[in-house]
Amino acid sequence: MRDVDYMSVAEDTISKIKRGAFLTVKSGNGLNTMTIGWATLGFIWNKPIMMVAVRPSRHTFGILEAAKDFTVTVPTGDMHKETVFCGSKSGRDVNKFAACNLEIIDGRQVASPVIKIEGRHYECRIVHKCAMDKTHLDKDYKASFYPDGDYHTFYFGEILACYETE
Repeated sequence: MRDVDYMSVAEDTISKIKRGAFLTVKSGNGLNTMTIGWATLGFIWNKPIMMVAVRPSRHTFGILEAAKDFTVTVPTGDMHKETVFCGSKSGRDVNKFAACNLEIIDGRQVASPVIKIEGRHYECRIVHKCAMDKTHLDKDYKASFYPDGDYHTFYFGEILACYETE
């Protein structure tokens, strides 16, 4: 395990997230992971921040609403089969960890675990969340990404730890 500066790997992280990363959250008895293909990294409120977007229809949404943190695991090896599965199946219906043989390990600084795979891990404390305001969204984006009106909620997480595992 090697700590890394989140900004020095930001471009690489974003390019890999496009292929799929695991957003994992735990709150009480709720635990789930889902595939994300969108995220932002930046510096807001004088803190390193990762923002993830989750639709209210997703099982992960309910857990995130009760959680104080989340993790993002960005695979560096081939996890295509697993990211496709975790992005197309609901945690309401299937235990994705068991179905994909994904082992979890405790987060170093947050309650949510990380996926135990070769990759880059972000541990984030939720500092802000907001639902999209559809009245300000470009009409072409509405048509392309929200034909059913299932708009994302944005979760801003202060990055407490960023590290890589082999």
